[in-house]
Amino acid sequence: MNTVYVTNEDSYLMLDGENLVCKIDGEIKLRIPFDNVENIVCFNYVGCSPALMGKCVAKMIPINFISPQGRFLAKVCGETKGNVFLRVAQIDVFRDSGLELAQNTMAAKFSNSRQLIRRTLHDNPNMREDEQIASVMEILGAGVERVFEAESIEEAVGIEGYCAQSYFSIFDKLITNRKVPFTFEFRNKRPPLDPVNAMLSFVYTLATAEFAASLETVGLDSYIGYCHTLRSGRSSLACDMVEEVCCIVERFVLSLLNLQIVGAADFEKQVSGAVWLNDEGRKKVLTRWQEKKRSDMMHPFLKQKIPLGLLPYVQSNLMAKYVRGDIEAYPSFLLK
Repeated sequence: MNTVYVTNEDSYLMLDGENLVCKIDGEIKLRIPFDNVENIVCFNYVGCSPALMGKCVAKMIPINFISPQGRFLAKVCGETKGNVFLRVAQIDVFRDSGLELAQNTMAAKFSNSRQLIRRTLHDNPNMREDEQIASVMEILGAGVERVFEAESIEEAVGIEGYCAQSYFSIFDKLITNRKVPFTFEFRNKRPPLDPVNAMLSFVYTLATAEFAASLETVGLDSYIGYCHTLRSGRSSLACDMVEEVCCIVERFVLSLLNLQIVGAADFEKQVSGAVWLNDEGRKKVLTRWQEKKRSDMMHPFLKQKIPLGLLPYVQSNLMAKYVRGDIEAYPSFLLK
């Protein structure tokens, strides 16, 4: 949970004894004992010292490099310490049971999206008769059943695409505070073209980096997934597992909007039309995200409370147990 976010584009990270030091224009702005750090996410261009990267590699602390706009660039991590047989088993299990895993993941995603909508309807009774929202709820419910009828991973992904398009068609209605100066028309990613999409992409990137770090911690290869196609440099397994928790990211973004924590002044628009969080906007989102990670939640499978920030580690451990054969099926995350 001890993630260090470096948001200033001109910052430089270095090692000083057993301390992580952040400098800007040669002046020390931050000093943290290295033993308190578990993950580093850099939104800067200046980078890190070789000594710091060497220390992080030795301590198995990943350094994630993300552009100031929120686009994932690269990750530096140490030698994988996991059991080589676990990684071989991962490939075999995903090859043999990839469709089943994809079906369970997508079904969980649809169910969680329905729960998010239900939460909004509970808080806003005036929206319960909205026909478009009711229609999307039916589509998501039908998607849960249809995805288990899919005969290939490609077919399951196609069903997910249709359900996601339907879900985002009513996402603007979930922004219930009418004083919010933003509207949402449809999901766009590369690049995001409006503030809501910019925040969604930014927090999805954070969540994916956290899952990638968690998977490496338990000895799984975050680049070998079962649903997302293999692509050089992409943590496909982390992308797969983030699908289950998209609801948490989306609810978080909706809360920032409805509480008016983020406003128009927190974004900048490029000549190309791309919209990004500016430095102040990133700080606001990251501060609230860290607070969110410290909040407790009841894990549906473990039946016990855990900090939300540990959810990626719990799910990664459950996936490792499934790959090893310790449990019969991987329990996808389900909102209750």
